[in-house]
Amino acid sequence: MKAQLKILSVISLILLAVIVFVACDSGVSAAGKWQDAAYRKDAEFGKGAKTVVVKVVVEEQTVSFTLHTDKTYLGDALLEHELIEGDDGEFGIYIKKVNGILADYDVDKTYWGFYKNGEMMMTGVSFAEISNGEQYELVLEGA
Repeated sequence: MKAQLKILSVISLILLAVIVFVACDSGVSAAGKWQDAAYRKDAEFGKGAKTVVVKVVVEEQTVSFTLHTDKTYLGDALLEHELIEGDDGEFGIYIKKVNGILADYDVDKTYWGFYKNGEMMMTGVSFAEISNGEQYELVLEGA
């Protein structure tokens, strides 16, 4: 009887640990705009000398991408790992998709805001020179 109780206790602890691990590592919900996301959990890309973090914020949920890159400009590093899509223009790439999530001002009045350390950037990702340890945000804004 004692042996069975010990085995049941061990199994219960293992199940509890698995449930806690899954709950903590669940990422963002697949509902709303996130249903089209390529990544719903934090992810790491590349092997370069510089490391930057790019947070993607949509509907009050966030996923962070850690990029290890040798690229000079953030836009090039994001394109290298297919994390953004957009149209080329005279001011660099006009971002339409981040992480597979579409922002189309002509359709639903949404756009991608670009921030560094919480402050709006005065340049686009194509001309944002990166240094090791920087943190950026791409935020779905608008309607």
